[in-house]
Amino acid sequence: MSSRRLILLGSTGSIGVSTVEVLQHLRAMGEASFEVVGLAAGSNASLLAEQARALGVRELALADASAAAPLASLGNVRSGPDAALRLVEDLARPGDVLVAAMVGFAGLASALRAIELGCHVALANKETLVAAGEIVTEAARRKGVQLFPIDSEHSALAQCIRSGRIDELDRVVITASGGPFRTWSAERTRNATVQEALRHPTWQMGRKITIDSATLMNKALEIIEAHWLFGLPAERIDAIAHPQSIVHGFAEFRDGSVIAQLSPPDMKLPIQMALTWPARHTGVAKRLDWTNLKSLEFEPIDHARFPAVRLAHQVIRRGGSAGATLNAANEVAVQAFLDGHIAFGQISDLVEQAMRELPDRALRTLQDAQDADAAARAFIRHRTGAVTLGT
Repeated sequence: MSSRRLILLGSTGSIGVSTVEVLQHLRAMGEASFEVVGLAAGSNASLLAEQARALGVRELALADASAAAPLASLGNVRSGPDAALRLVEDLARPGDVLVAAMVGFAGLASALRAIELGCHVALANKETLVAAGEIVTEAARRKGVQLFPIDSEHSALAQCIRSGRIDELDRVVITASGGPFRTWSAERTRNATVQEALRHPTWQMGRKITIDSATLMNKALEIIEAHWLFGLPAERIDAIAHPQSIVHGFAEFRDGSVIAQLSPPDMKLPIQMALTWPARHTGVAKRLDWTNLKSLEFEPIDHARFPAVRLAHQVIRRGGSAGATLNAANEVAVQAFLDGHIAFGQISDLVEQAMRELPDRALRTLQDAQDADAAARAFIRHRTGAVTLGT
């Protein structure tokens, strides 16, 4: 059994923890093996240390320099805001696999650098393709490396699309649980509290992505990702509400056949698919219990209450820096909501304002994406300083 080298960024987050479980499972089963050569985390030094011991990793990175002292005895530790990037530059070799599970725009530079160094990337960081898909996909093409989606929806689409040729594909559809406010009135939704927005009915996730699920901005980000992963225009990518979160995506072919991928809501399945693609090995994820599967419901998304999907289609059609603007504006607006500075309903309003008022720029370099990101963050910070809760 051959072994591939792997670097895991964001190892202590929900995706990172599940990735470690998948790696240990594959190793125990003897069906696939990865030599984990580097781990990077944000501030959870104790969990990072535990993972390093369990996986035998001595090359570490921690963004929070003030928390790094307990790691010193474990090996070579990099600390500070650019620690993950330095880990990649020090370790990455052509043919390695990088699991990009860092949250937010901060994960873009490390993922892009790994591609430039010849690494294949298992991508859980939505912002990498949303903010800089044009740059990232071109770099991957130039270096001859692959991007493997970890999102359950994109993993589903990749599996469904294998049922036919890409020229036979009419469109793809990703599903959305609908979040906690799927059945709420518009007024009640606009004034939802932080606690209400964090009560996701299906998935257990971090705070930022849970709020994105409540606004359906996570679907917007996934639609933009699908555009870059599968080369489809906006009009051939859609989303539909599916509260059971059992069907994760559809591929509709020109003969009318629709292929769907079903599984329980467990991120370990798409993680394992990304690591072992295109092979299938004995899984560690939960299995579907058909005896308890009473019904599967689907309904159109209310674009008036949840404008994010419409904004995603705008981003695809506009190109350039539009994705970086949407992503940055959303990150700052979500944090403003979590901090109690704005109402829930203002998150999407502010993102739409940023897209309407900030100019689109051509994206040729990482700096272009960073400039657009900075401009959008400044715009939203100014606007959230000028609004009051509930207005």
